[in-house]
Amino acid sequence: MGKKVLIYYRYFGLTLGGGEYLPLRFIAALQKTCEVTLALDWTDHFERAVGLMGVPIDLDRLKVVKVMPASYRGTNGNALQSVYRFRRLRRLAADADVCISLANIMDFGRSAHHFILCIDLGDEAFADHVCGAARTSVPLLKRVRRFLEASVLRPLLGMRTRRAVLEDPNEHIYPNSLYTQSLIEGFYGVANSRVFYPPTLFEPARGESERHPLRVVYLGRIAPAKRVDEIVTIVERARAISTMDIELQLGGRLDAGTFGRELGARVRELPWVSIVGELFGDDKSRFLSSGAFAIHAMRTEAFGISITEYLKAGLVPIVPDEGGACEVVSDAELSFGSVEEAARILSRLATDPEFRESKRASCMKRAAEFSKEAYERRERELLDAIVGD
Repeated sequence: MGKKVLIYYRYFGLTLGGGEYLPLRFIAALQKTCEVTLALDWTDHFERAVGLMGVPIDLDRLKVVKVMPASYRGTNGNALQSVYRFRRLRRLAADADVCISLANIMDFGRSAHHFILCIDLGDEAFADHVCGAARTSVPLLKRVRRFLEASVLRPLLGMRTRRAVLEDPNEHIYPNSLYTQSLIEGFYGVANSRVFYPPTLFEPARGESERHPLRVVYLGRIAPAKRVDEIVTIVERARAISTMDIELQLGGRLDAGTFGRELGARVRELPWVSIVGELFGDDKSRFLSSGAFAIHAMRTEAFGISITEYLKAGLVPIVPDEGGACEVVSDAELSFGSVEEAARILSRLATDPEFRESKRASCMKRAAEFSKEAYERRERELLDAIVGD
C-alpha cells in the first residue's frame, strides 16, 4: 500500500448534503493507492452516510478514529476541547505522510492541505469582514477570553491560530470558489491558495422528463440561514406581477425551532406552496426534474452545491448578485439584489418564452462545468498532486 493519508472532517449528521459528499469522495479515491485514516469529532452516522450517498468505500480497509470525548457535540465546543482536538490530531498526523482537513483550517502541528468548505472560519473579525461591518457588539468578557486564548493559551501549548495557519507559506489552502478565495486573500493576505470546486452528488437521469412549466423548487435545509421565507415571498410577488399560477415546492428538513413553526403555519395558508421533506436518490432526481425554475436566497454562500444540482437538472436558478451562488450561475440576468428584483426575474421567466429558453440554454452550458466527468478530472489531478503519485 502507498502513502498514509490522514483526513479530518468534523462529523456526519442526520441531515446530509453536498458538504458530506466531498470527504466520502476523497476517501474512495485515495483508498485506491493509499492507506487512509478518517478522523472525526464523533463517528455517529458515518456508515449511514456511506450507505445513503452511495460512495464505494471499503469500510474494512478504512481506519476511523473518534477524536473528541464521548460528551462532545458540535454546539458545546470550548477552548479546552480545541486543545484536546489539537493534541489528538497532532499525534495522528505524526504517523501520516499527508494530512488533509475537510473542515476548513485545522492545525495538525505540521503543514497540511486545508479545504475551505464554508466561510465560517471561526474568526469573528473575518466574519465581520464578510458581512461588511461588525454584526453585533461583543461583550468585553468574551473579547478578553478570545484574546487570552489566541495570545496566551495557544502559543503556550504550541497551537497556531487560524490566521497563523493561513499565513504560513508551507500550508496549502483550497477555497471552494473564487468568491471565497477573494474574501480570504483580501482579509488575510494569503497568496498560496488554489480554488477547488466541490463535487455535486446529483446526476440527472437520461432523457427529458416532463416538467411543470410554472414550478419553482428549492432543495436544502429549510432553516433561517437559507432565507427560505424570502423565497416564499419572492414567488408570492412574482405571482402578483405575472398573474400566472406559479407554484413552489420546498425539499428538505424543516427546522424544528420557531422558524420552522412559523414557516409551516405560513405555508398552510398558501395552497401553491408545499414542503415535501428530505429527498435522496431517485426521489431527489424526480423532484429536481419536475420543476422549471429554482430560487436560492442565501447571499453569503461560499459555493452553493444545490445551485450546481439545479443547473444539471435543467432548471433555471435565480440567485443573489453576490456570493458563490452568483459565481456558479455566472449570469447577471439571473441575479438579484432585492426581493422585488428576484420576483421580476421570475415573472419574466414565466411570461417571456424567448427569455426563458435562452436562459435555459445558457444554464445547460454552464452545467457542464459541474458534470461528474469534469469533477472527476479535477479531483484526479489534485489528489495526484497532493499524494505525489
